[in-house]
Amino acid sequence: MIYIVRHGQDDDTVRGGWSDTPLTALGVQQSIQFADDLLNNQHKYNICKLYSSDLKRAKQTAEIISQKLHLPIEFLPDFREVNNGDLAGIDNKLAEEKYPNLYWRKLAWNEHYPNGESPMEFFERVSNAWKKFVCEVSVYDKNVLLVTHSGVINVINCIIENKAYSNKNNYYGIECAKISLEIEIKKMF
Repeated sequence: MIYIVRHGQDDDTVRGGWSDTPLTALGVQQSIQFADDLLNNQHKYNICKLYSSDLKRAKQTAEIISQKLHLPIEFLPDFREVNNGDLAGIDNKLAEEKYPNLYWRKLAWNEHYPNGESPMEFFERVSNAWKKFVCEVSVYDKNVLLVTHSGVINVINCIIENKAYSNKNNYYGIECAKISLEIEIKKMF
C-alpha cells in the first residue's frame, strides 16, 4: 500500500509552489497529531519506508513523522509542488501587484510561470515520477508513506482514476496532514 499525505498547514499569505516557507504553528501541530496517529496504529499502517518532497513544509512534516516512527526519509524533488518561478514565496499582495491576475488556473496548458513551469511540464514531471516511484516501491512487502503537496496529489489521483488532468479544475479537496490517497501497489500492475 502507498499512503499519500499532504504536508501540514503552511503560510497562505504568500504564494506557495516552490516557496520554502515553513509550516505554521498549526501545521506543526497537525503533523504531530498525524504522526501520533500513525504510531498508535502502526499495526494497521505497517509503514516500512518514508518518502517526501524536499520543500520545507513537506520536509518538516516528514521529519516529525520520521522521529515518531523511527524511519529514515528519502527526499524526492520530483514530488515538489508546481514550480511557480518568480512567484514562489512572495506575499500575495505583492504578487498581485507585480503579476496581476497570474494564477495557476488561468495558465494555458503550455504557458509557463515566469521562470517556472507550465501545467504540461508539471503534469509530465509528476506523472514520470509517479511511474518510477510505483516501480521502486513495488518490491516492499510492507507499506510506504509519501509526504507531498495538493497539486501533486491531484495529478496522482487523476492518473489512478484514469481522468484527464487539467490545471483548470480543482479535482479533490486535499486536507493538511491527513492521508489523501491509499493505493494498493498490486493493483497498479
